Amino acid sequence: MRNFALITSADLVVRSAYQMGKTPLLPIFAATLGASDAFLGLIVSVSTLTGMVLKPLVGALSDRWGRRSWLLAGTAFFALMPFTYQFVDTPGQLFAVRLIHGTATAIYGPVTLAYVAELSGGRIAERFGWFGTARNAGYVIGPAAAGWMLVTMSPVAVFTVIGLISALAFLPVLLLGESRPAQKVEATPVLSGARHSLLNGVRTPAVWATGAMEASVYIPLYAIKVFVPVYALAAGVNVVLVGTFFSLQAFTQMVATPGGGRVADRLGYIVSFGTGTGLLGATLAYVATVDSDIAFLVPAVMIGIAQALILPAATAWLATSIDNSRLGTSLGLVGTMRNAGKVAGPVMAGLLIAWVGFAATLHIMAAVLVIVSILIWARGAFAVRQKSSLRRYSDGSERISTAR
Repeated sequence: MRNFALITSADLVVRSAYQMGKTPLLPIFAATLGASDAFLGLIVSVSTLTGMVLKPLVGALSDRWGRRSWLLAGTAFFALMPFTYQFVDTPGQLFAVRLIHGTATAIYGPVTLAYVAELSGGRIAERFGWFGTARNAGYVIGPAAAGWMLVTMSPVAVFTVIGLISALAFLPVLLLGESRPAQKVEATPVLSGARHSLLNGVRTPAVWATGAMEASVYIPLYAIKVFVPVYALAAGVNVVLVGTFFSLQAFTQMVATPGGGRVADRLGYIVSFGTGTGLLGATLAYVATVDSDIAFLVPAVMIGIAQALILPAATAWLATSIDNSRLGTSLGLVGTMRNAGKVAGPVMAGLLIAWVGFAATLHIMAAVLVIVSILIWARGAFAVRQKSSLRRYSDGSERISTAR
């Protein structure tokens, strides 16, 4: 429990600080440097691309060398990189700094999840739920804190504060113990060993299944973030309600995620993920029909509940499907596919909207999610039929054993 509290507090500190540097601070700082709208989009998204490339490699190396050293490295990136913004004078320099700064989240993403998985015992989804709640709190705290600071401080000064806050995470990280002993590896070249681990991860069906399921969820979630504000305002929805929509969604997810993890532990990861995916699909279809201000807030709550059912269940299912020796690698590969969904979502939605319109795009994405939900339920039913068996115990009784 001590190590779980330490890793959760460290993640909360660095994520809150990192989100302070993203919205609204980063776009404002980029604008003062003269960045065009197109280049601003690249500046904001480049850290996500860094994660797509580095997460599997970092995960593989943490499998070999242990989690704690990589958490220290990630904390160093979080704490030191904000101080480099004071030397940025052009949009190109800002792009380069963001590219490197993204290494921090590329490290923390797979390594923290692997660390939590190795601590969790029999309540893995619930632990992921509580960990996710702390992480989501950072997404709420960070932008609000940055907005208040920008009233009286320059962007560069706020970045300096971000570095100081991030450095506080060294305290819990230094107090952490290893979640498991580092592997005893042969004296092979680092890149060769990492390549071997990555190839093993790529050949693991559970990695592809989890990554595909998460990507199918993040594509519509990030499409909503980009296009719902635009079309809601065009439909006459009050701008305050538009902002409230996303705050309510984040708050609902934050509060409901531990409960979603508990449901997944008790009823099964497939049940939780399939239910959440179906709920998200139904909600998207509902968003396309909303015609009043108050009704506009209902899907925000439904989306938050759907995320709470989906995300801890997906991570827990992967963590219990593979060996701990490949856990970091697998989580890194899934993180890459997750980030791909985040990047692809707005692009795919934009193309669909240009072709068939906004409402039809939501209906198409909703239909895809419902199909994914059906496939997940079908897979779960098939697994139960395949793995159910009668076991005879020493007392002569027979009991049916079913898989999750």
